[in-house]
Amino acid sequence: MFTLNLTNKEILFKKPAVMGILNITPDSFYNKSRSKTIDEALCNAEKMIKDGATFIDIGGQSTRPSSELITVETELVRVLPVVEAIHQRFPETYISIDTFYSKVAYESVNAGACIINDISGGTIDIDMFETVAQLKVPYVCMHIKGTPQTMQNQTNYDNVVSEVYEYFISKIDIANNLSIKDFIVDIGFGFAKTTEQNFELLKNLPYFKSLDKPLLIGLSRKSSIYKTLGIKAVEALNGTTVLNTIAIQNGAAILRVHDVKEAVEVIELCNAIYQKDAC
Repeated sequence: MFTLNLTNKEILFKKPAVMGILNITPDSFYNKSRSKTIDEALCNAEKMIKDGATFIDIGGQSTRPSSELITVETELVRVLPVVEAIHQRFPETYISIDTFYSKVAYESVNAGACIINDISGGTIDIDMFETVAQLKVPYVCMHIKGTPQTMQNQTNYDNVVSEVYEYFISKIDIANNLSIKDFIVDIGFGFAKTTEQNFELLKNLPYFKSLDKPLLIGLSRKSSIYKTLGIKAVEALNGTTVLNTIAIQNGAAILRVHDVKEAVEVIELCNAIYQKDAC
């Protein structure tokens, strides 16, 4: 169980939740996650909500390895109309904004988002933590070294588990000093990590439960799956389901996914089997 303050209410989650990925980008690694128009975004959001998504995570900038960095202004043009449209059409849905720009975060929350999902952990925009504190919304803080443009060259660790853990200790300390109450940990699978390091982190996920923060897991269709299996991202749903099941067994609180229905089924089955012990 975990709680989050969402839209000025403390919400209790008795089991893990699903965050559906909605990309307003032309270049995200999984092309079926992309929405080119507001109407398409609304249709995709509606399907995810019907399939059981608790959160819709809207992103206007691809963060795949070596992706092109876009400006704050370009990102705002992409995401704000979609945030506003989904908030108006589905006012009971919790919208997350996937951004590392504090201005995009600020404007999106004012437009209807209620969670900030920052893959940079406040390292790309130094104003992010202050902005989160001002907005008083939950903050998803991800582990990364470098940027999406440089991270593939920064996979050297003496001990990946302990170093990622210490990263979150320092980030939680910053959040506490700013009175940020709702802090969500994202291990950052695929960000400045090799396939072997990703699997090591997943295996040791219970270690991170001692942080006493909800764990968000983003493994959906990532290269650790399709490269290990010798397939393509479009074929990686089964592998995603397997790793999501392991993540739930190891303490995940939120699954961030492209395929909502299958993730919801993972949670329901784990909950039926393990109940309070693991789910």
